[in-house]
Amino acid sequence: MSDKLLEVKGLTACVEDEDKEILHGLDLTIRAGETHVIMGPNGAGKSTLGSTLMGDPRYKITGGSIEFQGEDITELTTDKIAKMGMFLSFQNPIEVPGITLANFIKTAIENKTGERLRFWDFKKQLSETMKILNMDESYADRDLNVGFSGGEKKKAEILQLLMLKPAFAILDETDSGLDVDAVRTVSQGIEEYKKTVGGALMIITHSTRILEALDVDATHVLVDGKIVANGDASYIDEINENGFEKFLK
Repeated sequence: MSDKLLEVKGLTACVEDEDKEILHGLDLTIRAGETHVIMGPNGAGKSTLGSTLMGDPRYKITGGSIEFQGEDITELTTDKIAKMGMFLSFQNPIEVPGITLANFIKTAIENKTGERLRFWDFKKQLSETMKILNMDESYADRDLNVGFSGGEKKKAEILQLLMLKPAFAILDETDSGLDVDAVRTVSQGIEEYKKTVGGALMIITHSTRILEALDVDATHVLVDGKIVANGDASYIDEINENGFEKFLK
């Protein structure tokens, strides 16, 4: 049996109801447990790639295929992809009035597993996980992201990651706008995910602070909707030092 968790072949995509193509024949393979980093200049299509993989209806796949866990998910909706074990953290998490963080996570887990959670078991697990992220437990009873600082929103995203335990997580600029302490805490959460779940990661980032404690298996440089270079973790240091200039030629 193949250990390929995600296989993307010739993926092309555009914004729904627009003709302008954003992703151009993109190929990518991620195996179970691997950590891949997607880097590239602004407007390269990095966030579009993450959203398209997750079935975001704002984007239309016009060519190619996406296989996840051995199944073709090219035409599946976001909820079905999530149930299969894919997770996307947002660059700018939205506020959702009327549903608490705790209820949101509990409902998501129950929808993913198809089983009801015992309330006290869930509360205990949530409390323990929030401690890992140094989150004030009162946030669990607040409406999702409403009034949260940028750092607390990102912690809430990682809290969801740890509670849902997906096989594959896409982290889109999770470290953007965070101070040093918040980056350290979020990084601890990601380390915990790798240690306890052993899932695969696709990290979309401009910065490398969040990568310092992770073993990176592959780095991909995305320019104008195409992967123009593939390398190992050493690519990260090279890009930090020299930028993307050589990849733009």
